[in-house]
Amino acid sequence: MGAWDFDESVLERAVGAMVGAGARYAEARVHTLSSTSIVLMNGAVVSIGSDERWGVAFRAVVEGGLGFSSQTLGETVQEDLREEALRAVTAARVSASLVKKPIEMAPARLGRASYEVKPRRDPAELAVEDKIRLLRDIYGSLPLGRDSFKVNSVTIVYRESVEEKLLVTSDGAFVRSRIPRVSVFYNIAASSDKGRANRWFMIGASGGLEVIDDMDLRGSMESDVESLYVNLVKAEASPKGVMDVVVSPEISGIMAHEASGHPSEADRILGREAAQAGLSFRTYYKGRIIGSRHVTVIDDPTIPGSYGFYLYDDEGVAARPRILYKQGELYEMLHNRETAAVYGVESNGAARAMDYRSEPIVRMSNTYIAPGDYSLDELLEDVRLGIFIKKYMEWNIDDVRWGQRYGALEAYLIRNGRIERPVRGAVLEGTTRGLFTSVDAVSRDLEFYAGTCGKGEPPQGVPVWMGGPYMRLRGVMVR
Repeated sequence: MGAWDFDESVLERAVGAMVGAGARYAEARVHTLSSTSIVLMNGAVVSIGSDERWGVAFRAVVEGGLGFSSQTLGETVQEDLREEALRAVTAARVSASLVKKPIEMAPARLGRASYEVKPRRDPAELAVEDKIRLLRDIYGSLPLGRDSFKVNSVTIVYRESVEEKLLVTSDGAFVRSRIPRVSVFYNIAASSDKGRANRWFMIGASGGLEVIDDMDLRGSMESDVESLYVNLVKAEASPKGVMDVVVSPEISGIMAHEASGHPSEADRILGREAAQAGLSFRTYYKGRIIGSRHVTVIDDPTIPGSYGFYLYDDEGVAARPRILYKQGELYEMLHNRETAAVYGVESNGAARAMDYRSEPIVRMSNTYIAPGDYSLDELLEDVRLGIFIKKYMEWNIDDVRWGQRYGALEAYLIRNGRIERPVRGAVLEGTTRGLFTSVDAVSRDLEFYAGTCGKGEPPQGVPVWMGGPYMRLRGVMVR
């Protein structure tokens, strides 16, 4: 039985039992996740597998302490759920003596709703053999060698999943949801007499098999083979130093996620993530200005068809767009109800849990830099000498999300407003404030890319989109 069909009265009784045992706040969440994956390497099937995560999670706040418990759902009877629910109450009471500041759940706009995403092409209607044939056909269409260039290996990981949730809280939330998703991750490794390079990428969205066509998996992989060819055969060494740089939505997207989304997570700002994934510059940064007026960063879980889509978070709070940076100024943080209480604000619906074994923590959904009014040609035409970075091969960022580097896979020299020739080895480097304040124009384009965002201890990975427009950065460092 999935969460979509689960009897809500069972959860209501469990929540009532927690309140009766002294919980000031009680929460019960049935959370089921069913998935199938297919892995191919160089066209050969490496594995076919399935994963079923069916269970129930409870949280309780007692005397300022927060407790969590969970159990797998099988032939579970009502008394078993009550027993597990009361473990959360016990854990909360024990933790109350250890917390320095009592935990509270801020009031919020809670939902009473049921919603689902309906795929246009249900993956269940296509046999596994046909899915393998589809992936092999795409692999077979790739140009694997020319000149001194050779594709050494291609790994393709296909995954389809259905996530169902039923949430009941003691203060009135009731949310039932069903979201199917399809994603494909691939890694292409290539070499030439100039060296080696690889390209990893992921497409993903909520919905069904239409995702593969809508996001053009075939075209994406063929384009990435061409990018590797350009890098390893045609490109010459990139110039170094301070210059103008135009970046594609792929680079502005990862910047939005890493340099805007993560440092805007309120639990990270408060220090909870310090031992797992670092801190945030917003913990100590005293200024308001973080970018130029052209930089607005939004995190929006309500985008239809998005990989990080949801309408209510895992605390029952109605989702909405969250403006993290507004015209160059620090604006909102991402909150769950616990961090919202600390800051004296209302939760903006950013609580997400990976599965029933995970507690809801502050997470991103679909994070992007807002588009502007320019075309790509208009961004290029005012550059006397610079670099256009179309795709990245690697990136890294420090623990407080301040210093960062983006290494180009496919990049081009810009001279007198025109793209002149491909270059290799270009690395864009700077600080969050330095890079964002250098942005003097953004395009009207808006493109998104899929990813699995990791955070927490134990680690949780959740589906997200990241995206943005083309951006022009003036006078930045290229290493």
